[in-house]
Amino acid sequence: MRFPALAAFALGLATIAAQITAAQTASKTAPQTGSQTAPWSYKGKTGPVFWGKLDPAYRACSRGQEQAPIDIRGAHLSKALQPIEFHYIAGSIHLTNNGHTIVAQVNPGSFIVAGGVRYELIEFSFHHPGEEAVKGRLTDMDVQLLHRSADGRMAMVAVRLVEDPGNPNAVLAALWPHLPRTAGASQKVADMVNPGGLLPADCGYWTYVGSLTAPPCTEGVRWFVLEEPLSVSRVQWRVFAELFPMNTRGLQDPHGRRIEANE
Repeated sequence: MRFPALAAFALGLATIAAQITAAQTASKTAPQTGSQTAPWSYKGKTGPVFWGKLDPAYRACSRGQEQAPIDIRGAHLSKALQPIEFHYIAGSIHLTNNGHTIVAQVNPGSFIVAGGVRYELIEFSFHHPGEEAVKGRLTDMDVQLLHRSADGRMAMVAVRLVEDPGNPNAVLAALWPHLPRTAGASQKVADMVNPGGLLPADCGYWTYVGSLTAPPCTEGVRWFVLEEPLSVSRVQWRVFAELFPMNTRGLQDPHGRRIEANE
């Protein structure tokens, strides 16, 4: 009776080992929510209409109530809003083509103060056409400057860019010769570039609470859309448009959000 018992015990160990191996294999091949997210784009079956269904991490893209961009209209003048303090410094820039846009990462040291909160400039990126509409009208391009406070709050300064054939932008003139042209490629611009060159002379703004305009569409972002657009040359916006013919998210439902203006 001893040998049958030993055989049964051995068979049981083999079965358990096989189950553990299968479980380990499954865990390695299964999608890892949070560490890997689904690919997305600006068109087709992975375009903005479907972002919220592509990955649970993107749920806010379709279910959020404070999504961006929105149409700027009916803004309320608020005398309590103070001008944004811009403290940008020159430095080298690291450009990356992430397949969706060109992201320019900056050296630490540049920041803004808005509403009494200091936000460090992290990076800026471009869209064609611009994502911010004013009374339904979009501009040729925009640049969005992402900032983050010490406690993790995000602030986005959006500057609308309009074509002026004879008036190229100096910052774009410094960056454009170094644009990485393939997804995943990057290039360092060693020249000293000041992001302040992406700001108009008058930095009056509209503000509202919104989100990131690309997956995961994180909400709670304080938006500052500058009222005065900035000029770019026809050549400059066409160079970007050749790389990204359309990388713009459509306008989102404001859901009754209040838009305020500081002037």
